Amino acid sequence: MTEQQIRNHISKFEVAIAGCGGLGSNAAVALARIGIGKLLLVDFDIVEKSNLNRQYFFYDQIGQHKVQALADNIKRIDSKIELEIIVLKLDENAVIQLFADSDLIIEAFDNAAAKKMLLETVLQYFPSKTLIMGNGMAGYGGFEKIRQQQWDNQVYICGDFESEIADDNPPLAPRVGIVSNMQANLALELLLKMNK
Repeated sequence: MTEQQIRNHISKFEVAIAGCGGLGSNAAVALARIGIGKLLLVDFDIVEKSNLNRQYFFYDQIGQHKVQALADNIKRIDSKIELEIIVLKLDENAVIQLFADSDLIIEAFDNAAAKKMLLETVLQYFPSKTLIMGNGMAGYGGFEKIRQQQWDNQVYICGDFESEIADDNPPLAPRVGIVSNMQANLALELLLKMNK
């Protein structure tokens, strides 16, 4: 397929981004650059200085809600992309309500309980909807360990499956960027197989 054919195809689809930090902001930007039709951005947090080492934000956006700052950045990349931004900490009811119309969901939380909640909710209420999760991207090096794995018919996981975030093993731009772009690449691959 040519780039224009790819753009024409994926412009018909909506991807939901659950969490707009390191994984979510970078995956959203990657999808924006290739012409996704709509992004649903959901996060409750604000941009902090400590986020700038790995998240797609800028110094003058500190203090803004991440979804608004990310939407502003995406509009500078492609003003034609439809954006829906929701400032909200997701729970089961919100997932059911907000993600019903999305063609695919990218999980980008940094909290294990939130990951579990999203996974269980999607499996229970959206048995045919694809979920792309991230797991294991802290630290540096170890590129050869990062991979994608299909968990079942609808769930994929990107990461090294072992690198836990800690004070002495922080999430940094290179590995977070690899995993987030892997999520976006997998989303593209799957969307290109879908009809709408």
